[in-house]
Amino acid sequence: MEAGTVDARTPLTAVTGVGSRAVERLGHLGIRTAGDLVRHLPMRHERRLAERTIAETIAATTEDTVNVRLRGEVARVRTRPGPRALIEATLDDGTATARLVWFNAPWMRGKIHPGERGVAEGRARMRQGYLEIGNARWTQEARAGEVAAGVDDLRPIYPASEEIGSAEIEMVVARVLEGVCAGMEDPLPESYRRERDLMPLAAAWRAMHRPADAEELARARRRLAFDELLLLQLGVMMRRAQLRSRTRAVPLPVDAAIDAHIRSRIPFRLTSEQDRVVAEIAADLGQAHAMNRLLQGDVGSGKTAVAAYAMLLAVAHGHQAALVAPTEILAEQHHRVLARMLEGSEVSLRLLTGSTPESDRAACVAGLARGSIHLVVGTHALLEGGVAFRSLAVAVVDEQHRFGVRQRAAIRQKGQGETPLIPHTLVMTATPIPRTLAITLYGDLDLSTLRGKPPGRKPAVTRVVDPGKAPEVYSYLRSRLNRGEQAYVVVPAVEESETGLKDVTSHVRFLSEGPFKGLTIASVHGRMDREEREAQMERFRGGGASVLVATTVIEVGVDVPNATLMVVEHAERFGLAQLHQLRGRIGRGEGASLCVFIGEAATPDATERLAAIASSDNGFDIAESDLRLRGPGEVFGARQSGLAPFRVADLSTDADLLRLARADAQGWIDRDPDLRAAESALLRRKLMALHGQALGLADVG
Repeated sequence: MEAGTVDARTPLTAVTGVGSRAVERLGHLGIRTAGDLVRHLPMRHERRLAERTIAETIAATTEDTVNVRLRGEVARVRTRPGPRALIEATLDDGTATARLVWFNAPWMRGKIHPGERGVAEGRARMRQGYLEIGNARWTQEARAGEVAAGVDDLRPIYPASEEIGSAEIEMVVARVLEGVCAGMEDPLPESYRRERDLMPLAAAWRAMHRPADAEELARARRRLAFDELLLLQLGVMMRRAQLRSRTRAVPLPVDAAIDAHIRSRIPFRLTSEQDRVVAEIAADLGQAHAMNRLLQGDVGSGKTAVAAYAMLLAVAHGHQAALVAPTEILAEQHHRVLARMLEGSEVSLRLLTGSTPESDRAACVAGLARGSIHLVVGTHALLEGGVAFRSLAVAVVDEQHRFGVRQRAAIRQKGQGETPLIPHTLVMTATPIPRTLAITLYGDLDLSTLRGKPPGRKPAVTRVVDPGKAPEVYSYLRSRLNRGEQAYVVVPAVEESETGLKDVTSHVRFLSEGPFKGLTIASVHGRMDREEREAQMERFRGGGASVLVATTVIEVGVDVPNATLMVVEHAERFGLAQLHQLRGRIGRGEGASLCVFIGEAATPDATERLAAIASSDNGFDIAESDLRLRGPGEVFGARQSGLAPFRVADLSTDADLLRLARADAQGWIDRDPDLRAAESALLRRKLMALHGQALGLADVG
């Protein structure tokens, strides 16, 4: 098939000049059509090096490595088998010879042969009198000429595999690029593009693969990044508009008497920050359309009290409220706090998790359906089909990042009992979200932020030490434990394994026979059943155990004011947000708290993570560091939310572009709420294909 007849849907098997082996190998990368191939963007661009003869290069090269580009004929190839398999080729250009060496690259055996001519590029140095290039990029001469034709000194470097290298992918892209770009429709009107200095879409895709220069590449990247951001913002704005215009909720107005009654149940005076957020939430709850709000606050900022206010407002009006948590430990903790708060009241409160005995579960489900249970706390078990409410008016979802859009939709459906109303929804997270990420993934939610901590919460002193200092750490902890304090010790594994990671069982034995001999040690992990885990937790909570050895099941939902000490083993194995959450388990009482992260950073990222956690106890600062180090896909990415990942946009650098896309999306949806206008048709089609299902938009007519 000629390039001119190729379009995005053309299978690679139908493209002239693309062999079956290349088709098979590209298929292993998920590339099956010409469109897939064009969307397989370069991960970076490198400047093509000027060619010099081998003799000129030898004269200019020392023992230091330099980038080189050499053209010549392969004089011989030899292989050396073994644990470090080596392939060595001699390249001759008539002026001298150079040695090309590949370690542990068996696929090169079929890619370089004596007698063929080509170009070798890479880092070279003089070694034992020879010019040597290690792991060179090798391109046969015909292909090198074909790829380079009409392109300047910027060369695309593609994500590749052992089976197929970047140079071969570049060659196949060259066969389909023009045809695919020629058939592209641009969803943005020309006048709109001109106002925002955006390249035409086809020109942008073409330039991403074969840029004329660095400036054109930057403009192409800007256009594609903007499109990604605009489509997602249109989706969340459309969803927000639909929720506001098409959903009805029961209004829950607050007056002075109700406010005073609810506050009398909260065992402390709300801070000014909590008062501000309560006012934002109460204003939403008083409306006839459903609240859809995200409450974010650092570890220990007092979100539970705010959530309790919202739920008790529903109960005060004769309706029901539910709180959904991602783990049983967190659900149990919330239930415990609310039970203390409601002691002696007429509010009926229940706990429903996967571990709830069947008879208790049946009674709870029946009570929710009748309306005799006013407030329920639970895990995903609350979202199951068999659970129905008589009149659910407020739903709270804790640790929002562990739930996706679909779970939020499922809890809203629970309100549709005897009426067509849906519950007001408050979602919470103790992992502060960088603003760029919040308005990208949660743009359909209004945002409330609790800053600071309630009185009495003290920051923990944080130390990062290498494993060699562990004996000193445990010796110091023993001196504090002897004074009546309590400690958490967090390890990454449940049972001993070949990984060499510390595990709960072995570490309890080590501590009880060594540094903590004579002390009572409790332990918890995710494989325990609820009764055993709760017994161990209660032992520690009540002071019957000085030490709790645990996995990260204690990351959220554990509140023991007397626990002032924490050690995290293999800290380099944990994410930054996770380390911050773990540290938040201490500093909840009057005593001075200490958190020691024992870790041996083997990568630059791990080094940065440990430095970041040591230098700040501010969750918002840590969230920004986490976004920079791991990127949005890992922090709160598509994997969790169900949204398609960005190919080009980068939230850590494209904040200005995001603001422009957000403002434009809001204006577009204000004018055309369902993107039904003729100029919006292609945008709507792209939006529905990419994000419609994840955002719950696919059912909109």
